[in-house]
Amino acid sequence: MESMQNNRSANPSLLLVTRNFPPLVGGMERLLFNVFKELGKSFSVSLVGPAGCGEHVQPGTPLAVCPHRPVWRFLLRCQWNTLLLAKRTNPHLVFSGSGVTVLAALIAGRLLKVPVVTYLHGLDIVADSIVYRSCFLPAIRKVDGIICNSRHTARLARDAGISAAVNILYPGVTLPVRVGPIGGGAFRERIGAMGRPILLSVGRLTPRKGIAEFVEKSLPAIVAVYPEVLHVIVGSEPKDAIGAGGGMRKRIMDTAKRLGLGGNILLLGNVDDQTLEKAYEAALVHVFPVIHQPGDVEGFGMVAVEAAAHGLPTVAFAQGGVVDAVRDGVSGVLVPEGHYEAMAEVILKYLRGGDAMPSRDSCIGFAEGFSWEIFGEKLRGICRGYLHGNPLRSHGWPGAGCGGRAEAAGRRK
Repeated sequence: MESMQNNRSANPSLLLVTRNFPPLVGGMERLLFNVFKELGKSFSVSLVGPAGCGEHVQPGTPLAVCPHRPVWRFLLRCQWNTLLLAKRTNPHLVFSGSGVTVLAALIAGRLLKVPVVTYLHGLDIVADSIVYRSCFLPAIRKVDGIICNSRHTARLARDAGISAAVNILYPGVTLPVRVGPIGGGAFRERIGAMGRPILLSVGRLTPRKGIAEFVEKSLPAIVAVYPEVLHVIVGSEPKDAIGAGGGMRKRIMDTAKRLGLGGNILLLGNVDDQTLEKAYEAALVHVFPVIHQPGDVEGFGMVAVEAAAHGLPTVAFAQGGVVDAVRDGVSGVLVPEGHYEAMAEVILKYLRGGDAMPSRDSCIGFAEGFSWEIFGEKLRGICRGYLHGNPLRSHGWPGAGCGGRAEAAGRRK
């Protein structure tokens, strides 16, 4: 404990303010947890987060918690708790995990006269809310530095009049440690799908994910050739997310039943990490049919990189930040948005087993360029730049979005 406290005092201090953090579950929560971990390697990090977050950080971390629901209560408590914790810890830099916490971060940073940096995700810029666009978007325009999760998000930021120094930093991925043979037999047995080809979709059930449209416009053509195909969908409707909608699960199942595809769909809801890993191993292709939605956007597409890390190729529409998360011909295939017949044909090629399809090794090599180690090095460099009054402007690191073991290894040297 004493050595940990000495290490904290030796490092510059940083206050992380976020609503997306464990025990909440999702890609954003996993991302901000790793932001906390990676920043902790060079900074003494204090945290304002949702109730229960203290169970997921090391003892002794300066902490303030806020109820994550309802949203208005979180925002009020976050504003007050951020000011109190900032006064107690006197950070050298304030870091907002997303647009929804940027106002609290900005006020604290301005009172302390320290830089304020925010990590932006596509929805942070295009959210269709009068209150958000009136209060939070102007605050984003006033911060000292912006980190965007993709080139697409950076373009949205520019179009929204955000002129702060913009850095592009793709979210990272955990690379699985292989200790035995690869295979999803246990998962197949668990869901009663022995011998059936599995298509996998992972993510929160929101309209922009395009699952219902895929079931209606692509799946029938696939089932016509492979009647036993099973589309496994992992994820649930985002009750804890800001701007969350409802009814997607029912819409997907109603669409499948109407088309006589009820036996070709399995909605698992949320699963633990071990089950998800086995699902990736059991599937033949990851299906990511993201579509454009007014007031919503797929800022990056972290599940596509996660699938690649498990050797699973992705077939996706080239929409939003997905073009940074899938490299065409290397970790999957990008299809023009809305071309459902073309998407079905590409998936059929995967099911038939064509040599032209990206290999497992190719997918894993691509994912290695997104390791948390590389992510952390870049993130810490960006934050140190603001501390020294020399913000680092970047457009991603060489090869990110391109993949390759040689590129990843070269960056580690």
